[in-house]
Amino acid sequence: MTHILGITGYSGSGKTTLIEALLPELAQLGWRVNVIKHSHHDLELEPPRKDSARFRSAGAGEVMVVSPFRYAIVHELRGAAEPTLAEQIARLAPADLTLLEGFKSEEIPKIEIWREANGKPLLYPDHASIVAIATDSELQQAIPHLDLNDVPALAQFIYAFFATESRGI
Repeated sequence: MTHILGITGYSGSGKTTLIEALLPELAQLGWRVNVIKHSHHDLELEPPRKDSARFRSAGAGEVMVVSPFRYAIVHELRGAAEPTLAEQIARLAPADLTLLEGFKSEEIPKIEIWREANGKPLLYPDHASIVAIATDSELQQAIPHLDLNDVPALAQFIYAFFATESRGI
């Protein structure tokens, strides 16, 4: 079972930057970590004239591109429903933790990234699945608030959060 944790917040709050910084810290704790980023925009993973794009354009349902360094599978939905979160996670290699960027409406544990300088309100307490707030400001909230700039402490919080609970999909 993989543990699932969302990193949520408004655009420009630093979600991607935080996930990028957390990955080596969580690896140092011995965890294999996957990441799923949700986008509301079309994905262009290769230029339209590349072979793999031509195969998709010609009707392939999936195209796998393989090199000695990595591989990628591009799956065309062609009008089908977007896969559920559980279906997306099932396609990934086994991991101890899967971090999600986006997915605000999913009922999974989340850490909210909040910066007072952004001028946006907190998502918490309107989102009951938020278990902590990572911020660069002082807060008085009913849930843990963590120093957004102390990435090792954030990684330790995540590790401890899942060590004491059985949370996953």
